[in-house]
Amino acid sequence: MRAFGITGFSGSGKTTLLEALIPRFVAQGLKISLIKHTHHKFDIDQPGKDSWRLREAGCSEVMLLSDSRWVLMHELRGAEPPSLEEQLARFSACDLVLVEGYKYAPIPKLEVHRPANGKPLFWASNPEHIVAIASDATVDVPLPVLALDDHAGIVDFILRHEGLQ
Repeated sequence: MRAFGITGFSGSGKTTLLEALIPRFVAQGLKISLIKHTHHKFDIDQPGKDSWRLREAGCSEVMLLSDSRWVLMHELRGAEPPSLEEQLARFSACDLVLVEGYKYAPIPKLEVHRPANGKPLFWASNPEHIVAIASDATVDVPLPVLALDDHAGIVDFILRHEGLQ
């Protein structure tokens, strides 16, 4: 199982890009999974629902399932968040795990960069694992620069980089 990151500053279009790339990977017969890392608080549960009430009562983990999906909610309750490696180990077998966020993780990453956002290239301060830049403008870096709207080209780059093509 390979992991490849999509990183960049907030508002750069990481999620929008992933939304365009994932169907292209799937159309090539690949099984794709995704980890989205966020610094914001979130809750996928709904206050008042049974699963929410039981989790709030003190459960460390609650699994919710239906005929079409299941989810495992884990409460950290003050514990350290698991590492990316620990999270990857939880996944079922797949061809590629796309990782949104985790800017400093030691996995290859494509940086999404939009100069109009007024943010610097993240690559400039942490070049070690960024293997390419996807941008909507000309960027002068010693890395491959891909057009942000060239979804087929980005998929091809990732597949070649990960040895999946």
